[in-house]
Amino acid sequence: MDQSLLHGAVVGIIAIVLFMTGMPIAFALGLTALIAIVLYLDASQLDLFGSFVFESLNDFGLLAIPLFVLMGNLFGGSKASRRLFEAGEVWLSRIRGGIGMSSVLASSVFAALTGSSPATAAAIGRVAVPEMLKRGYSGRIAAGAIAAGGTLGILIPPSVTLILYGVASGQSIGQLFAAGIIPGIVITMLFCVWLYIAKSLDDARQRKFALATVGGGTDAGPPPADTQLPEVSYSWKERFVSLGRIMPVLALILAVLVVLYAGIATPSEAAAVGVVLVLLLVVVGYRGLTPRQFRSVLLETTNQSTMILLITAFSAVIATVLSFMAVPQALAQWVTGLDMNKWLVLLAINLFLLVLGLFLPPVSIIVMVTPIIFPLIVGLEFDPIWFGIIMTINMEIGLITPPVGLNLFVLKGVAPQIPLKEILIGALPYVGVLALSILLFTVFPGIVTWLPQLLY
Repeated sequence: MDQSLLHGAVVGIIAIVLFMTGMPIAFALGLTALIAIVLYLDASQLDLFGSFVFESLNDFGLLAIPLFVLMGNLFGGSKASRRLFEAGEVWLSRIRGGIGMSSVLASSVFAALTGSSPATAAAIGRVAVPEMLKRGYSGRIAAGAIAAGGTLGILIPPSVTLILYGVASGQSIGQLFAAGIIPGIVITMLFCVWLYIAKSLDDARQRKFALATVGGGTDAGPPPADTQLPEVSYSWKERFVSLGRIMPVLALILAVLVVLYAGIATPSEAAAVGVVLVLLLVVVGYRGLTPRQFRSVLLETTNQSTMILLITAFSAVIATVLSFMAVPQALAQWVTGLDMNKWLVLLAINLFLLVLGLFLPPVSIIVMVTPIIFPLIVGLEFDPIWFGIIMTINMEIGLITPPVGLNLFVLKGVAPQIPLKEILIGALPYVGVLALSILLFTVFPGIVTWLPQLLY
């Protein structure tokens, strides 16, 4: 094996060992970087560590991260999440699984304002899970829909994950945002299709159980799920009124996207516009932000942004050190020298990312892995914008798979009455849906690349 690859493997093992100790990820990455400098550069070059950290954060594009996090936290504390869910319920309640679909649609809109999967799952879950349980949905279907819907937060723009990929790979953040729109809509629709299937299967199972108990002369057991509460019928007037209540939210999303894609503002400036508009909407429109709540939002934003930026900084240091060790270049040469089909290489990369996603959050993976595999992606002539979306969808899978599965634990906190096992069972089918979407976008890459090519 090439010596550079061997040294890179040693650095990877050191990082894994430190992760397993339970040390915070950012500090584990920082310590790994220090050890790598001592082992493979020169102990006298430790002063490079500080300059590496500074240079990795000295990027105007990263300013968008705390601004989008602040926008999401301001929005998450308002009444908007309930209004989004209620609007979806009014329009979809007569469809089998319609309330579940309304939660997924609300998640997709909420994701477009927060860029955070956990925030989306928590805000929509607080409203939607109790309502779905009252309507006879099983715990696994209700929790699975919210856990999966929450993953849209890292795909539908604005997305912190896409910002980090853009910074790490040198790609246009605006193009990445544009590339995430149609895939986000397609995956939302696929989630709704699965909800219809899952609800139909669950209703059939409950009817079969009820008929079996009646035939045996015992108690009839639970009635079919869709009959536990009387069906609610909404007039067309109520439907349009519900749309009117969420129009400010939709207008806000449109305003942010317009200033971004019209070239009026950079992503960071668009994020600043979004913060101002959300603050006005929450304070004036929803009248739901007290000074104490605002202080809490600022503290939470500082905490989340600091965590993300520390992970970004230390991951970038590791990537820089590995670059000095010629690890990415050696990896690209080794893979291309194997004379393998590029689609097999892509499959191997996706499996590698999937395994990492079982243990690490998306932010860590994106910043740490992108500089290493990006030369390989370019060398194999894959579109880097397209690959950014594929990589992000792969990270979505990690959010709903154990042992880390951040959205699973968010749902457990939101709905403590649902066992974690049921949440996991409910979320697993969406892993298959996301894997199917990766296959779909690989076979038809134009679904991803058409809009950014049109706009740019």
